[in-house]
Amino acid sequence: MPSTQQETVKVDLGGRTVTVPKGGLYDRYRMDTDLDEVARDPRVSGVDFFRPLPKTRVESPIGATLTPNFYYRISTARITMLARSRAIRSRLPGELAPLEVAPGLGLVSVMFFRYDVCDIDFYTEAAVGIAVRPARHGKLGLVDLVAALKNEHLDSYVLSLPVSTEIAQVRGHDGYGFPKWVTALDVDIDARRTTAHVANDHGGTDLALSARTPGQTAHPSGSRVSALTSYTSIGDAWHSTLSQTNVLSAGTESVPRKLALRVGEGRMADDLRSLRPVRTIQFDVVTEGQLALHMPVPTSVRGR
Repeated sequence: MPSTQQETVKVDLGGRTVTVPKGGLYDRYRMDTDLDEVARDPRVSGVDFFRPLPKTRVESPIGATLTPNFYYRISTARITMLARSRAIRSRLPGELAPLEVAPGLGLVSVMFFRYDVCDIDFYTEAAVGIAVRPARHGKLGLVDLVAALKNEHLDSYVLSLPVSTEIAQVRGHDGYGFPKWVTALDVDIDARRTTAHVANDHGGTDLALSARTPGQTAHPSGSRVSALTSYTSIGDAWHSTLSQTNVLSAGTESVPRKLALRVGEGRMADDLRSLRPVRTIQFDVVTEGQLALHMPVPTSVRGR
């Protein structure tokens, strides 16, 4: 984990000043990272996933930026739970509807992320999210439900998304419309254990996780790429944000029995309790992956 004594420099993001590690990828490249340089990092197993993905300069609420944002070494954990559709709907905007696996039952999740090598440098993140029906017009097909349950393509609405660094907060909140704030947030994931701790405003526990990591299966780069579409409202318009994950090593445990999720006091805990989850059905851990996060684009959603 990066030293807390690391030197920093100040940069401007759409009129907001944030600090980033001096000599880090953002300080040196401003999102236009040299892939050959990244390939020499011993933590990164390769960069072939990124080479066919050209970056485009776009205007955004945080000023001109390059998209996608590349994450060269990540690890993630997701706890998927069943919750009553009535509770889920109470937290969704009227334009969105829960993805139901059975009448009256939807899916909610708690997620933890560790980004070891990234265009905007190391940070950690956590989320409470709701699986929603695709916001296009028309009925939900069986293929959408099957893809979502297999983690191939999921549509979501996020209630909480704390992060550990200023640049991640400003980009995520101002640029993407996500409910992000900065807090002390530790995520450690390896082939044996998965642990995470999200601090609340008083330094106590908001959410915390401790679990045995499910057995991992290695995947050749590019052979298993999942997609997540997240919906946010920026100004008066709905936007969708696409993220593509190149899964390199992952495992799943159904109905995990030795997973300890502590729900303390804080914004994430309040959001999770409001969804009233009734049962944990799946625990997914990616011990090694890569990610391309695209800037949000305007999207059409069904009317209220």
